[in-house]
Amino acid sequence: MSLESVFYAGQTSVTGGREGRALSTDGALDLPLSTPRELGGAGGPGTNPEQLFAAGHSACFLGAMKLASIQAKVSLPETTRVTSKVGLGKDADGNYGLEVELRIAIPGFSREQAQALVESAHQTCPYSRAIRGNVDVTLIVED
Repeated sequence: MSLESVFYAGQTSVTGGREGRALSTDGALDLPLSTPRELGGAGGPGTNPEQLFAAGHSACFLGAMKLASIQAKVSLPETTRVTSKVGLGKDADGNYGLEVELRIAIPGFSREQAQALVESAHQTCPYSRAIRGNVDVTLIVED
């Protein structure tokens, strides 16, 4: 897929890999990185690529849900929550890969209303579109 126009581009640089630092060129992001104990690291105070991907996907998905709610002419509550869990593992061929679980809670919405918004958002969210067909994504609508 090729974009016809780019509205915004975030740019970061990382030094030191999983035990390093992530910096955005605009200075808004300055994070220490550390490897979790589960991956053989010290489990230091920094974040990691899986957490950063989860945060990005959650934020992007919530934005797509807001767009879907406008199109559906419903008001999305401010307390709407998207929780993303990104798992790192190996596939049957021994290659590293990711899996994603998105848990979505929309207070005051019926399960059917929430499911419709979630499905619409999943079709338009740039993160969901970027990983479609390459990463297993489980969508869970919570009560």
